[in-house]
Parts: sequence; structure tokens; C-alpha cells
Amino acid sequence: MNPLCRITPRHTLPAVLLWLTCLLPLHANAQTTDSAPEETPSTAAAEAQQPTFEQLVQQLAGGSLRDRAATVNQLSSQSDERLADVFNALVAGDLLANKDKPPVIAIRDGERLTDALSGADLTGTQRLRRIPVNNSLRTQLRGQVAQLNLNHPNTDKRYAAVERFIRDGVDDETAALLRAHQQVEDSGRVQDAITTALAVYQLQSDDRAIRLAAIDELSGSLEQEARNALRGIAENDADAELRSAAAEAIESIQSRISFYRFVENLFFGLSLGSVLLLAAIGLAITFGVMGVINMAHGELIMIGAYTTWGVQVLFPDLIEWSLLIAVPAAFLITALVGIAIERGVIRFLYGRPLETLLATFGLSLVLQQAVRTLFSPLNRSVSSPEWISGTLSINPVLSITYTRLYILIFGLMVFFALMLVMKRTTLGLKVRAVSQNRAMARAVGVRSSWVDALTFGLGSGVAGVAGVALSQLTNVGPNLGQAYIIDSFMVVVFGGVGNLWGTLVSAMSLGLINNFLEPYAGAMLAKVLVLIMLILFIQKKPKGLFPQKGRAAAD
Repeated sequence: MNPLCRITPRHTLPAVLLWLTCLLPLHANAQTTDSAPEETPSTAAAEAQQPTFEQLVQQLAGGSLRDRAATVNQLSSQSDERLADVFNALVAGDLLANKDKPPVIAIRDGERLTDALSGADLTGTQRLRRIPVNNSLRTQLRGQVAQLNLNHPNTDKRYAAVERFIRDGVDDETAALLRAHQQVEDSGRVQDAITTALAVYQLQSDDRAIRLAAIDELSGSLEQEARNALRGIAENDADAELRSAAAEAIESIQSRISFYRFVENLFFGLSLGSVLLLAAIGLAITFGVMGVINMAHGELIMIGAYTTWGVQVLFPDLIEWSLLIAVPAAFLITALVGIAIERGVIRFLYGRPLETLLATFGLSLVLQQAVRTLFSPLNRSVSSPEWISGTLSINPVLSITYTRLYILIFGLMVFFALMLVMKRTTLGLKVRAVSQNRAMARAVGVRSSWVDALTFGLGSGVAGVAGVALSQLTNVGPNLGQAYIIDSFMVVVFGGVGNLWGTLVSAMSLGLINNFLEPYAGAMLAKVLVLIMLILFIQKKPKGLFPQKGRAAAD
């Protein structure tokens, strides 16, 4: 303390006043120090005042267009993965809200409504109105969406964003954005798309050298917009050299398109062959190995398809797993039906193929009518799981449906599994023994009647598995099997009766031939031409591509 501020009882009144004057600054300093924390807000309090993503989305429902634009600016700084969906819906006029406090924000997708924040289904919710935007805000949103999509972690999203730029046109601002992103893009597919977009943009340049370089760059592009731009230069540009270069680029593109069209036809031919393989491979066992003309084979395929539909009816919440459940279920059910047919009818008719034809034809009519009675004559639609739906886009002119791709893979898996059964198991050994020499097989202790029943059941079970695959390509109905029975016999006869490798080769060959003929001859005429070619082939090689040895060949 200041010595002047010390007083004693001997001091006079002026001394006391001086002492009070000295204490006042000390008191003021102490008060300032105590109140300092109250005047400076903490960082945590400031952060707590920042609106969350949910609050900002709810703010879009109210206020003026200027307020909405400010909210969009705030949202653009957010890193929430739901932001792109909200902006896309707002641009398209599919972002809806009501007047509740806080409002419900919904995204419309056709007839379906989902909560923009939680993803819950809001279909049927009333009093939802579109959140309006003007042209200025729409332009702002498109720029934000483009930026979001270009930085999306999913490669397909980034590629789709560049594709949208190519379709809508590239301006100076977009070109700068694409050039900046091209430096950090790690996907070759997206890099190529960006190069195409920039080349289309450079075609508008006043510099002749830049335009020639852009034409050269586009000579390998498969984008429709690139071809249109090149066609416009080839037909209308005043510069002869530019016209010539554009024409050569278009010719180069058409050559690539022709190649990819051939690849696409090749794939669809193989996929059709895999369908024929699945339909015929069971018949190759019952007809080729046992010598039974089974006209009810198509109805066994139908039973497998109805099993798939039944699984989805019984387990509506397991659509994604329905096919995996239906494959073993269809195999077991149709195998049991096949064993019942063999034990009840076929075993009395061995050695009389024409009588088996008539008997199984009658059975096919009985099975069709039974299905009509139990399930009605109306077709049933089987839902496809999400993982088997959609299309794999390899490039702008080549797309492969996942359904066909999975059926091709599935058909080959069934074929090789059946080959393992026939070549590596005791049942397969006994089946081959009975098919080659029934009397000798009986002499060494093989129960031929038991082998016949299991063989017929195996062929029938494979037919049921084929029905599971076909249910993904067409509606399920009582006449489903009739569409494949003739084709199945054609495959078996062409490949060689009872030879599984012959069945594979013939199914794929017929699928390819039919698919390449259809664009020129039409669907019906193509089938007629295939049948004529098959008849001519059988005249030269009556036993097919790979003749069967043993009892079936002798018959």
C-alpha cells in the first residue's frame, strides 16, 4: 500500500480524505478484474450458437427468397452427406415442407416421399407444399450441386456429374471448375469424361489450333454430345480442314461403336444361351441318360418359378434373400415331384420312349391345371432383389443388365456343380454305369431302380433351379414351361444326347446364333431359321456334336 494511505488516530480529517482517495483506484481495479470473464463470451458458447444441418434445412421452409439464398450459402459449408440430395430436390422442385414448427421436410421421388433428414417414409403425408426457388437461386444451387458431386467419394456420382456438364453445356466457369478438379481426380473413367467435356468446350474457341486439338481429342469419345458437336462442324463449318478432321473423327467413333455393339450382342447371346442351358441341362440327364422323353420338363421349370414366388409371399420382408432361399427350396420341391413321377409312372415305361412321351405329356396338362386351380390362371410377378437389379454401364454405348450377368454366372455354376456330381460322386458313377450297361450294373450290385429314381429327381431338381432364374426374366404363370420345352429338346439333340459338355456348347451356340439373327430376320423368323439349320445339321450328324456312348447311344 502507498505510504500516504496509512493513517493513525492522530491524523486529521484531510489525511482521512486522502486515504479514501487512494483506496478508490484499488476498488475499481478489483471490480474490473472480477467482471472480465463475464464480458468476453467463450468459444464453446459461440459454437453453440451456430445452426446445425437439421436446423438449416428446416429454415429453407420459411422466410423470403433472399433468406433462402443465405441459408443455401450456410448449407454449402456443411459436410453432411445428405446435402446433395437436399439441393438436388430443391433445384428440381421436389423438396416439400409443411407449416409445422419445426417443419417436416420431405423429398419427393415419383409417388414416394421420404424425410430429408431421417430418411423415413412419409408417403401419404398431407399438407406438404413445394419450397419455391427463383432462377437466381436455382443457378446458385446448380453450381453448389456440381461442386458437391465432383467432390463426392463415389466414382459413379462424380462421373454422372461430368456427364451432366457435357449434356447441359460447359461455360467458362464450369470449365475452370473441371480443370481444377482434373488435377486431383484419381479415376481414369472420370478423367476421360472431364477431357471430353473440356474438348467440347474448346470447340467453341476462336483459335483454329485449339479447335483442331479438340477434334483430335474427341475422335475417341463415345459421348452422344461429342458426336453431335463434331457432326455440326463436319456439316456446317466454313474451314475445310476442320470439316475434314471432324469427318475423320466421326468415322473413328463409329468404328468403336460398331465394336462395342458386337460385344453387346455377344453378351446377350451368351446370356440367352445360359437361359437355354439352365432349361435344358436337367432334360439332358433325364432324356440323355435315362432315355425318357419327358414332356413335363417345362412344368417342372414352372414349379421352380412358383416356388420363388411362394418364398416371396411367405417371407415378404426377405426380398433381398429370397433368391438364395428359393434355389435350394425349388431344387428340393421339384426333385421330390420328379421322384414321384418316376416312381408312379415312368418306371413302368422304360424301353418304350413313345409311351413315355404320351404319359409325360398328359402329366404336363395335369400339372398345368393343378397350378391354375391352386394359384389361378393369372400370371404372378416376382420381385427382383436390389442387388440383381439395374445396369452396369461400361461406357456410353455399352451397358450390361445385372440380371442377365448373374443368370449367365449362375448357369455356369449349376453346370459345373452338376459335372462334379456326375464325375466325382458315387451317384454319378452309378448313373454312368447304368446308362452304359444296365445289366452289367445290376450284376455288380447297383440298384438300378434306385439310381433311376435319384437320376430323375436330380434332373427335375435342376429344372426347378432353372425356374428360379427364369422368374427374374418373365412373369410366372401356368404356361411358363411351354415356352422352353421345344428349345430344351433342340439344345439336347444338337449337343449330343446325354452329353453335358455338348449341352453347354449347343446352348451357347444356339443363343449366339439366335441373337445375331434377330436384328435382321425378326424374333419368329430367327427361330425358324435356327430350326432349319438344326435339321440340316442332324442330317449330317444324327448323334449331335458330342455323341453319347453306351445304352442311350445304342437306342
